[in-house]
Amino acid sequence: MPRSHTSGVNTAVILDHFRTHGAPLTLSKTGVVAWDDAEFHRAAHAADPERYLLLALVPGVHESQRARALLQTLVSSRAELPESTRVILDKATRALLFGLSPARVITVLLAARRRRANHKHVTRATLAFILDHPDAELLVAARRPALRDCFEHALGKNTARGCLRTITDGDLDLPELRRKLLRFSADPAVAVERVRQLYAPGTYGAPMLTEPIAPLEPVRAREPIVTVTNRGDIAATLVHLYRGGSAYELGSALTAYVTAATRGLPRLPGHVALVLDTSESMRGYGEREWALLSQAEALRLVLAQVCAQLSVIEVGAGQSAPTDLATGVLDALEAVAAKTDPRNAGDSPESSGEQNGASARVVIGGRQTTGEETVSATPDLVIVVTDGYENRLPGDLARVAATLPLIGVHTPIVLCRAMFTGSDDRALRDPAPALPTVGFWHQDDFAALLPWLFARTPAGADWIRSAAHRFLDTLPEGVTP
Repeated sequence: MPRSHTSGVNTAVILDHFRTHGAPLTLSKTGVVAWDDAEFHRAAHAADPERYLLLALVPGVHESQRARALLQTLVSSRAELPESTRVILDKATRALLFGLSPARVITVLLAARRRRANHKHVTRATLAFILDHPDAELLVAARRPALRDCFEHALGKNTARGCLRTITDGDLDLPELRRKLLRFSADPAVAVERVRQLYAPGTYGAPMLTEPIAPLEPVRAREPIVTVTNRGDIAATLVHLYRGGSAYELGSALTAYVTAATRGLPRLPGHVALVLDTSESMRGYGEREWALLSQAEALRLVLAQVCAQLSVIEVGAGQSAPTDLATGVLDALEAVAAKTDPRNAGDSPESSGEQNGASARVVIGGRQTTGEETVSATPDLVIVVTDGYENRLPGDLARVAATLPLIGVHTPIVLCRAMFTGSDDRALRDPAPALPTVGFWHQDDFAALLPWLFARTPAGADWIRSAAHRFLDTLPEGVTP
């Protein structure tokens, strides 16, 4: 399927919906499946089934949206899809089966039963969850009737009960049993025990497991008190540098942390412009001094490694100039020739307090270069990183953002708001309400932030697809088929 800029825009729309629409997927006692965005999911799946399901794996997506994507994928036919796409869908389906909370997965399987979805991939997915889940014994004890209904829907009631009779009679070596049941399980001996448990007398009040066995996003441990040095390793190292630490010693540590943060991420082709607010409010003071600026610089270092071409336009340099975000955006869109930024993840970053004479600095692939570099085209994306305080011509960024499309400039512009904690009050920190906006305060936020940003570029859909493929390839044994 050919990729296009339109595909990238559609990717952004789908991802925004997955991130912001958190209404639960429910199944009533009468069997009615309730999801208020069913038509949206049908259209997104029909456009590109592989892209649709892989977007559900992106960090930051609501679990209820992942459940919807799993359901839509299960109930949809794969008859016209190429084999390579089916393999990816099987891997992603299995990742969701074990990456969502068991209660949500059971709801999805019951909804598929209600929709009378009898595709072969529904059979494989249902039996993989019931027979191969490491905690299946506990799940069966807690949700025996529901799982038995799903089991009989997957095989057919007569086939399922015929397999039970064969198991009860002890004829475990019959080829028919393997053909109808055991071939769907990674461990036939365990599968036999699971079937026995499904039809054994139940135990009232057994607790239900609440956590997935293989979470799609790692569970992060947070310090109870947020400081400037516990918001990620990159930002913490930068804070020590800004406070006068040894550039030689901290520089090597910074290189290692940036490398670790970007390891395994594909490269994004094209040109990204970063408008970086380095004003006094970004520096901060007291216990929060350097907190926002270090996190913004951490994002710049990560983008420099991931983007093939990154231009950086600083506004408010030296913590003394006014925060003129609108002019920074216009400078980014001009894409004029500028001196190459000699800094990269392996160099000691100069303090953001030092004045920079160039209006724009260009980083090409994170490599250290010298001389002049010419930006040959308008950027594919403009990222404005700021704390949200616009102390020169307030509202100017909003007016510029509203005017650009009217004069034929359609380059996507997004606002990334640097915060000290995730609970910061942002009521007075929204200089352009019409722009797509996201907040970040910890290095861990980059995992969700990068796909959200890149989805708006022409190459973003392919970047997310490649990143998702790499993620599926690294899943632990027993989770991928």
